[in-house]
Amino acid sequence: MTINNDQHIINQILEGDVQAFSILVDRYKNLVFTLALRMLKHREDAEEISQDVFIKVYKSLYKFKGDSKLSTWIYKVTYNSCLDAIKRQKRKHQEVNIDKYDAYDIEVIDDALEKLVQIDRENAIKTCIEALASEDSFILTLYYYGELSLEEISKITGLKANNIKVKLHRARKRLAIIMKQRLEPQIMQYYGK
Repeated sequence: MTINNDQHIINQILEGDVQAFSILVDRYKNLVFTLALRMLKHREDAEEISQDVFIKVYKSLYKFKGDSKLSTWIYKVTYNSCLDAIKRQKRKHQEVNIDKYDAYDIEVIDDALEKLVQIDRENAIKTCIEALASEDSFILTLYYYGELSLEEISKITGLKANNIKVKLHRARKRLAIIMKQRLEPQIMQYYGK
């Protein structure tokens, strides 16, 4: 998606073209929903927030200045909407102590994952990402599924790129720990070790 194409769609929407807005929604709805689901952990909440995001985007599209990509701006709206929902719900998430695990433990998980079938691997990873705290799963999703750079994630979250890099590293470690806890028993059972 080029910036010129983004601007063309924005101009059409601002002129009242409903079809152009449906193109925008179709283009971004899957990742907006995925990001919301990663942060909120509940499908119904993610669906509701996704709808709210596009309502906010529609109502405030005239404020978009083009300083960043349209996708970055939409993901920032998603991130802020999810943070607001989390504050309202005041959900507590289990934190994992990363100090007691070393690089060897993380490496063992990587090797074990190579033995799983691709579909099982994808489902297992999604389940483990959903077990992470909202911010961790959100950053991992933006980085790996959204294929955004550290700078783009920085614009969305309002955090510095170096801070995102540290959070991404810690989120990977937490993910490895969760994967070890959840997948190692399955692997042992499957391979009989």
